Amino acid sequence: MNAIAYQMDPLRGLDGLSTRVQEIPVPGPHQVVVRVRAASLNRRDILLYEGNYPVPMTPGITPLVDGVGEVIAVGDGVTRAALGDRVTGTYFVAWNDGPQTQRSSFEQYGANHHGWLANYVLLEEDSVVHVPAHLTDAEAASLTAAGLVAWSALTKPVPAGPGDTVLTVGTGVVGLFAVQHAKMLGARVISVTSSQDKAERLRKLGADEVIDRKQTPDWENTVLELTGGDGVQHVIDAVGMPTLPKSLASGAYNAMITLIGAFPAEAGQQPGDPTGYKYLGVRRIAVGSRADFEAMNRTITEHGMRPLIDRVFPFEEAAQAFRYYTEGDPFGKVVISIL
Repeated sequence: MNAIAYQMDPLRGLDGLSTRVQEIPVPGPHQVVVRVRAASLNRRDILLYEGNYPVPMTPGITPLVDGVGEVIAVGDGVTRAALGDRVTGTYFVAWNDGPQTQRSSFEQYGANHHGWLANYVLLEEDSVVHVPAHLTDAEAASLTAAGLVAWSALTKPVPAGPGDTVLTVGTGVVGLFAVQHAKMLGARVISVTSSQDKAERLRKLGADEVIDRKQTPDWENTVLELTGGDGVQHVIDAVGMPTLPKSLASGAYNAMITLIGAFPAEAGQQPGDPTGYKYLGVRRIAVGSRADFEAMNRTITEHGMRPLIDRVFPFEEAAQAFRYYTEGDPFGKVVISIL
């Protein structure tokens, strides 16, 4: 049976997704070949093929940066992986630790290096990350992008912890991971969502208080009430410009506001001084390094945390998985099973 890889031609929507016969890669020095078991989708993957991501997608590239599989071959000099290891990969090809460089930010799996939507993926040895043993393949294939960016937002530069309150805005996978990570770190969590159904699911996931923004449009006032007027120490805004002014208003003195969402500002949205004249930090972050990834996995293992999976599609229904991700309002990761 021939191996198969999906490939994507950007700017054509899902019409640009097709399959090709894949030759099993041969690893060079310090490279690892992985037989893929599962891969999952992120909003980044949609932005890439739409042409709305900062890094252009190389035509014909195999998409998806999230995945997991078994090491089946290693090149000369490889010490970070052995045959049979269950591994995933980093988001960036060559960011291992420390501050990121602009150059390294442009080398990404699923953008200009072949990603995980295939029977096999070739990784640089430095990209290999071992996954928590208690996770299923679908769960382990959900960590690289959304899981790690939420972790980085909550742990750098100053980690959230006991005594802190974390506000999560949005119920995409980044927001869901932020709830789970914040609880592992011992923080109180307030979440903002758009329906009572999602509110109940957020409570089951660990959120201490949940605000339905449709019932409470001025939810920043409720956040202040819930914190005795002080505001929260950390805001993980997984929506973007439409909610940024309210996220800023929810922040405590010296709060850290992490803007992860990529949704554009609403028409006519022109806040005056969005900081409310408070001293606080607003930042964007670029997922995280390999060292960050490994630290997150150690904590996930310690707490037995499991990523939330919404739906799993078979490999041959990859296009349907993309369509469901964009149109189906999933609550949790959308995964493609490859074996």
